[in-house]
Order: sequence, then structure tokens, then C-alpha cells
Amino acid sequence: MVKLGNDWDALLAEEFRKEYYLKLRAFLKEEYAAHTVYPDMHNIFNALKLSAYGDVKAVIVGQDPYINPGEAHGLAFSVLPGAKTPPSLQNIFKELATDIEGYTPPENGHLERWAQQGVMLLNTVLTVRAKESRSHARRGWEQFTDAVLDLLDKREKPIVFLLWGKDAQTKGRLIAGRHHLILQAAHPSPLAGGRFFGCKHFSKANAFLQENGLGEISW
Repeated sequence: MVKLGNDWDALLAEEFRKEYYLKLRAFLKEEYAAHTVYPDMHNIFNALKLSAYGDVKAVIVGQDPYINPGEAHGLAFSVLPGAKTPPSLQNIFKELATDIEGYTPPENGHLERWAQQGVMLLNTVLTVRAKESRSHARRGWEQFTDAVLDLLDKREKPIVFLLWGKDAQTKGRLIAGRHHLILQAAHPSPLAGGRFFGCKHFSKANAFLQENGLGEISW
């Protein structure tokens, strides 16, 4: 049984017992035994472990984990300390520099500091085989992350949902609460980065949080 160490344990207990998840778990056991899979199995649920349900202020939805060694650690767009900052994250930092006055890009791409402030960094798919993007798609993770977002939508306290790219935007259908804010933009990857720039999602998110008395994020 998965133990997350916060209020997600009770909320997701039933989800972890469903047939689709048990099949996903069996698949993952085989994958981790036979292949290199990211992130490390102990880090798969870091987005939930570091962002308790009651503490979430914002949710950034990604696709699947990075496929290179030393990068993925269970938080969307984030890399382990010491890893080179990937192009998508470089573009995120570039947008921040034009959106938040006085912002200085950090020395690395480790975004745990965001998670500690209530920013859930949730990939649509939580695992991937090394060097094979989307290799764990359509195995059950999409249903699991749908359940996570559905629970967040049901929360009374407002949340900002930042949906970048088509994969993330398909999750927008799960957010029905009018007290939440949905922000959509192109994915920050180099292929679409030009359409991501200028979205000003970070200042818009902070303005919404301030309006609702929740305190802004120190991006």
C-alpha cells in the first residue's frame, strides 16, 4: 500500500485498491525489474508527498517525466540538484524574468521550493522508461491523475490550475469549480516556447491568490 504521509492517504486509499491501479502496479514492477525507469521508484509520488491536499495553492500539470539520468524526481518540470536545466524549464525561467519584477533565475532547476509553498507539480503520467518518452502512457496513470485533479476540483478553497500544452489542457475538463482559476498556454518546450512567452501566468496566479487571501507564491 502506498503511503504518502499526509491527507492524500485517506483521499486516495480507494483509488489505490482499484483494478486499473493494481494492473498498473504489476506493470511497473516488471518495468523497474527489466529496464531503467524514471524517476526512482521511491520518488514516483513526490508531487503528492510534498503538496498535501489541504495546502495546495496552485497546480502545474506536465506530461511525463524527463527521460535522461539524474533529472526526474517526481515533480513536473523539476530536475535534481546538479542536473543541467532542461530547455522547457529554461523557458519557464525566461517567462518568470519578464513576468515577475525583480525575479532572478535560480542556479539550478530543482523546484522543490515551489512544492513547499503549495505548488503541486503533477505530471499526467508519473513514470517513463529511460530514453523513451510516453513509454508508460495509457497504462493507467492518466486515470490516476484524473482522480487527483477531480479531488482538487472538489476542494472549497480556491486553486490556480496552470495547464501548459495539449496534454495538460485535456485535464481542464475535470475542473468545474467556478471558484478556481484555470490558466492555459502553449507548452514551454522549444517547439512551442514562442507561444508560451508572454502568458504571464505567474503574476496572474499570484494576483488570484492574493485576492482570495491565500498569499502569493515566491517563484
